[in-house]
Amino acid sequence: MKLARAIHFDESDMNVFHSPGRTGEWCISGGFEFSNWTGGDLTGKARQAFSNGWLGVETFGRVTFVAVTQIEPAELSALVNSLAQHFVEMYGAPSIEAALPAAQEELSQMMDMCAEHDPNTILTVARELTDAGVKEAFRIIEQRDAGLDMFAVHGGD
Repeated sequence: MKLARAIHFDESDMNVFHSPGRTGEWCISGGFEFSNWTGGDLTGKARQAFSNGWLGVETFGRVTFVAVTQIEPAELSALVNSLAQHFVEMYGAPSIEAALPAAQEELSQMMDMCAEHDPNTILTVARELTDAGVKEAFRIIEQRDAGLDMFAVHGGD
């Protein structure tokens, strides 16, 4: 199984996001956060988070780049529970049990995206508001000659 971890090539995320994600934390698109936004919401650091921020599932901060890597079943289970708890606390889900299917779906979508890519493939997201809602596009930057570990830290416990 594969998922994506936050990476940083420099300190720019610390300056452009209200709440920057932590290097090495597991990430998902997190586009659900913007489902009821309008053009008036797209200002300053909120605009940056909307435009190209992945959502860290541990700090719930945003990052610009993620890298595909392996995830263990126990790690995934903990992430599902953490995200479900976030849905209860931030979005008013009635219980963790009620939020678990939505949390699982969000993580499954990200795993599906990562499944087709080699480890260390870099992913970016770009969003725009349309009449139909939020449109997301993803860019894939494949590892070339240099090892990603020469530039970024995936982190871990």
